[in-house]
Amino acid sequence: MTIEVRPASVFEDTRTLLGPKSLASTVCWCLSHRIPAKLSNELRGPARSEYVAELCRKQPPPGVLAYDGGEPVGWAAVAPRSDTSFARSRKIPHVDDLPVWSLWCVRVRPGHRKKGISHALIAGAVEFARAQGAPVIEAYPLDNGDARVDLTMAYAGIRKNFERAGFTHAADTTSVLAGHPRVLMRLDLRCPSAAPARPSAPNRRHPVRVVHGRPSAG
Repeated sequence: MTIEVRPASVFEDTRTLLGPKSLASTVCWCLSHRIPAKLSNELRGPARSEYVAELCRKQPPPGVLAYDGGEPVGWAAVAPRSDTSFARSRKIPHVDDLPVWSLWCVRVRPGHRKKGISHALIAGAVEFARAQGAPVIEAYPLDNGDARVDLTMAYAGIRKNFERAGFTHAADTTSVLAGHPRVLMRLDLRCPSAAPARPSAPNRRHPVRVVHGRPSAG
């Protein structure tokens, strides 16, 4: 079985990863860092799902999805930092003035973990940003060392997974999540000789394919 990573252009697949069982329920929908807090508080229930559906129809879409045998199993949020709250954060510094992209959420569905999907999502997000012309991509993972991380709070990713994908430590931050400090990790996409990010320690039964186009129906 091949894991494919595609742009999140299909709302129903994005809903599988981010939405509640009932569209009337109010959940994050991975909007907390994407839109201003005031707007996030105003969007309740169906209004949140409608907002995400509109994001999926736009170019570029709001992130990437991982598919295992055609089933959506993972999500990564990636967008220009200028379009996110990280552009105004007092806890996460700006290393320079480049128009960087941010990768801030990696999520794998229960029952599909330990297959290398999170690594595939990071690689797919990098290639997605690269295809959009991003000069640099940043992430803000937990620097947890060997300590366990509560899966519900692990959406930011962990440092070692980004290091395996070629990211390097660019700065410390004053942000803390689940009791662990977060660090600013970067990957420069401008160097032609730089190898594209690859999933680390891939599951050999699940090779990875990064696709830049829209998934076909069905």
